[in-house]
Amino acid sequence: MKTRPPTLDEIRGWPATVGVPEAARAIGVSKSHLYELVKRGEAPVSILSFGARHRVVTASLVRLLEGA
Repeated sequence: MKTRPPTLDEIRGWPATVGVPEAARAIGVSKSHLYELVKRGEAPVSILSFGARHRVVTASLVRLLEGA
């Protein structure tokens, strides 16, 4: 069963950072695609990297979606 993407209002209520899978669902791309963009330094959102772990800054995700 496929889940619907979160609304912008729901995203605004998210914690300060979220995982790549959540961010990918919010912007409508696969998590593997967003991970690839992160790896290449081309992610359309701000990323905090902790070794192999990556977190997406929610405020940058909101800005991206507000401009869409």
